[in-house]
Amino acid sequence: MASATHADPKAESKSRAPLSAKWTFAILIVAFLFVLMPFLFWNATWFGRPLTEAQIGAALADRSHPREIQHALTQIEARIEVGDPGARQWYPQIVQLASDPIDEIRVTDAWVIGQDNKSPEFHAALVKLLGDANPMVERNAALSLVRFGDDSGHAQIVAMLRPYALSVPFEGKLETRLKPGDVVNPGTLIARIDSSGQGREVRANVPGTLTRWITPNGSAISAGQPIAAIEPSESMVWEALRALYLVGRAEDLPDVERYARGGEGISPQVAQQAQATVQAIRTRSAQ
Repeated sequence: MASATHADPKAESKSRAPLSAKWTFAILIVAFLFVLMPFLFWNATWFGRPLTEAQIGAALADRSHPREIQHALTQIEARIEVGDPGARQWYPQIVQLASDPIDEIRVTDAWVIGQDNKSPEFHAALVKLLGDANPMVERNAALSLVRFGDDSGHAQIVAMLRPYALSVPFEGKLETRLKPGDVVNPGTLIARIDSSGQGREVRANVPGTLTRWITPNGSAISAGQPIAAIEPSESMVWEALRALYLVGRAEDLPDVERYARGGEGISPQVAQQAQATVQAIRTRSAQ
């Protein structure tokens, strides 16, 4: 009969020995970093963090950190909204940023400029932005112009209710990355173009849902050719309907009524806004 196995008291005491101060400190440091790193990331990317006047001025002057510029712009926007006269000190820089080479800065700038609809220099800057190569800059400029009582961005606003045809500026072989039904945002990688052995990225430049590939995967495409259709996001539709409530025309009714009828994929809030917009357009047309 086999003999019973006995545990070694010394080994058992070693296994139960408390961690050394060195290891305890190391574990605490790791746990602290798990908490600290998300906070630092949130603090660095959250545009609601208050900035002093000196920090805003420094951010606008430092072109090497685009997100800091965007942060400063949102802080200026908040000051304009509450009627802070001190915000005017940055107006020349805000107008200058309307021609910045970085798309994200122009997108934010076009929205901020619309907050003071009594500024002639802001109005002039917005009119120029209607011809921007980036559709989000164009759209923000068009929406901001409505605050000035200017409907010169009417065509861009109506386009926000329709599917967007995404085209590419170079030729090559299309390699799709997403499937119909996938949600996209500006910057989302949706395809690659194999051009002379070089893989070029194609990213969405408007928010919404990829509804279909206009050009099938593996096709040879030419520069400027549309490759995908993107249905507008709810936020884009909402903003367009609000603007058309003020500047919509009779010829816009078919686009607006599509949302007023509601149905799959259209929220009750959007349908309600569309119905109000239809009524406002009809009232203006009757007058």
